Amino acid sequence: MPPSGIAAVARDLGLGIRFAAGGGREGWIRTLLTAVGVGLGVALLLLASSVPHLIDEQAARGQARAEAPLPRSGPPPGPSDTSALVIGADTEYRDLSITGRLLRADGANPARPPGVARFPAPGEMVVSPALKELLASPRGELLRERLPYRVTGTVGDAGLLSPDELVYYAGSGTLTTAAGGHRVIGYGDRSEGDPLSPLLIVLVVMVCVVLLVPVAIFIATAVRFGGDRRDRRLAALRLVGAGIPATRRIAAGEALFGSVLGLVTGLALFLLGRPFVGAVKVWDVSAFPADLVPDPLSAALVAVAVPVTAVLVTLVAMRSVVIEPLGVVRRGRERGRRLWWRLPVPLAGVAVLGLEGRADDLEPVAPVPIATGAVLVLVGLALLLPWLVEACVRGLRGGPVPWQLATRRLQLSSGSASRAVVGVTVAVAGAIALQTLFAAMNADFNRVTGQDPSRAQFAAYSENVTGDATSMIEQFRATEGVDLVIGSVEAYATRPGVYDEDDMRPTTSLTVGDCPTLRELARIGACEDGDTFVVHPARGRGMGKWVDETARKGEEIVVDSDRARRPYRWTLPADSPTVPGRRDPMGEDHWGIMVTTGAIDAAALPGARAVAQIRVDPDSPDVAERVRNTAARIDPGMRFVTLASVQRDRQYASIQTGLQAGASAVLLLIAASMLVSQLEQLRERRRLLSVLVAFGTRRSTLAWSVLWQTAVPVLLGLLLAVAGGLGLGATLTWMIRKQVSDWWLFLPLAGAGGALILLVTVLSLPPLWRLMRPDGLRTE
Repeated sequence: MPPSGIAAVARDLGLGIRFAAGGGREGWIRTLLTAVGVGLGVALLLLASSVPHLIDEQAARGQARAEAPLPRSGPPPGPSDTSALVIGADTEYRDLSITGRLLRADGANPARPPGVARFPAPGEMVVSPALKELLASPRGELLRERLPYRVTGTVGDAGLLSPDELVYYAGSGTLTTAAGGHRVIGYGDRSEGDPLSPLLIVLVVMVCVVLLVPVAIFIATAVRFGGDRRDRRLAALRLVGAGIPATRRIAAGEALFGSVLGLVTGLALFLLGRPFVGAVKVWDVSAFPADLVPDPLSAALVAVAVPVTAVLVTLVAMRSVVIEPLGVVRRGRERGRRLWWRLPVPLAGVAVLGLEGRADDLEPVAPVPIATGAVLVLVGLALLLPWLVEACVRGLRGGPVPWQLATRRLQLSSGSASRAVVGVTVAVAGAIALQTLFAAMNADFNRVTGQDPSRAQFAAYSENVTGDATSMIEQFRATEGVDLVIGSVEAYATRPGVYDEDDMRPTTSLTVGDCPTLRELARIGACEDGDTFVVHPARGRGMGKWVDETARKGEEIVVDSDRARRPYRWTLPADSPTVPGRRDPMGEDHWGIMVTTGAIDAAALPGARAVAQIRVDPDSPDVAERVRNTAARIDPGMRFVTLASVQRDRQYASIQTGLQAGASAVLLLIAASMLVSQLEQLRERRRLLSVLVAFGTRRSTLAWSVLWQTAVPVLLGLLLAVAGGLGLGATLTWMIRKQVSDWWLFLPLAGAGGALILLVTVLSLPPLWRLMRPDGLRTE
């Protein structure tokens, strides 16, 4: 008596696993295709589940190397055996950002940053491995001039955010608080950083959805590789007496084995690739291998969801197939795909976003409705594509022979062609929606600075004003490629007298520079060395009155600071003319007292800082690096910035970088998926291709037919992606109370999707030529 109930289910599942594991060469090829496809998706899901741990570890190392906060009350700490003076010395080298610190020990046991084994002595430097490699390479010639310290050690992993981070700690024997140094009593700051704004939370949620939904769809597609051959084998089982429920359970067993093998393959790919992740850099993002640890709950969910999804997808797919003892009949031709249950899915997603997902800068965000609505929309597009392809190719007739072969093949079986491009459709639609969202938020996170890069490209600031303070200007001017230097020394002047604590002491700025510099900061006519000026702001008369309260012609002013031993007193000449101020290249309006270098000793001004705004010849090679080298030679602690008309929010920029890195990985996965799917379809049709070639069909005709079979679903998929992506993007922008700023941004994304599919088609041509041989008619 044959088994029944659970025993029958177990028998049929086991029989399916035996077919998948021991079905000969054809069975193993089909199983391996499924395992590779599922494995690629699982590896990417494990990588995605490692991102939270990666972020936490990087944040922990960042907090560990941050300077310990000083006491909130009481006087600032003085020198001690464990304290040190520190000044930031960050710099840029071509397209690279370098984090640097100058250190000077106060005692014998100064606090050391994490990863630094020995405190660097004056003239010594401890560098990260990546910076050490850069300095030793021919590419780092100009950087070696900027960092002339002797390398005595490397920064360990505990002091780096990523393996390719460029970091150095250099010892200084001259650093003082008067030169801008501040005292550090230790390292480790556990205070929380700035929270993400509600709009950025929406972006993060959408990035996760857009990157992970195509992966899930890809896994669901991969478990259906080799479906035609499986159906014919199940028909043979029906011939020997197997029932329809048994054939479905056997098919589920095959899918279960392939998905479990895919899980093992994905885990192996993840573990094999993990040690090399430090050497991979995508959109300036890299990580330590130890940081890539999948979240246990997410990994367990993947381990359960992938086999369950494989079985469910197989059972649902077999509902449209009638497996009889003498063959396989597909119901799609007579009945056609139905639209009534597909269309409500994306519409429901739009409704969820519209009803539950509203957000703005002030209101808290509910991530679940946003994620749910976006997933429904993208999954709905995946469901609509097969119906759209079938509906469009149903009425195609006539045309050249390759076109007729392609359209006939699509009319007979459009499902496999649709599945091949559904991942690209969903990925492009999600990317269009995200780019629409990014464009709508652009103004919120890209601030117009008011700087004018046409007047100056760089600005330098130094608090180390000693000796001839104006020599800084001359050194910048002597640098090759520098056209103009607006250099000055700035301090604050106050009106002398005794004031109550509640009274506002009249204060204004005091600027020292040569005549060309002062003309860039104020509208000055005749000017000779030794002249002085009182400058009123070009806008705002109230501030002009405040300037006059301090800058009384013929009266004394005082320049003082907390770190000065005694104030500096100077009398403003009575014949100083009053002129209007001017906006400098940094976008700042200038007013107050302006003095030429011959009228005052700039180096004697307490609390002064030297400022240089520099215009260069853009055609001069490496001019930016030479100017930075000059700045480091003048003062290693000099702050050096690049002028830009627009400044981007760091959190916004990091999310965009993460999207680019994730999208690159997803596109590579989809490309691999399409190539595997294309090869599987060609292998399924090997006998048909051999028959056509044996009867005299040109190989070029078959190649063009394969191209058309790919091009038609691709075109329809991209049209659906554009429509769905713009619709989802418009809904998201409305949800955050914004407007779509550019309806044409889909063009490069659609072009990238089309180029990806064209590349996969070209890569599939060599196997196609090998399959179009008469020996493909042989059988056993």
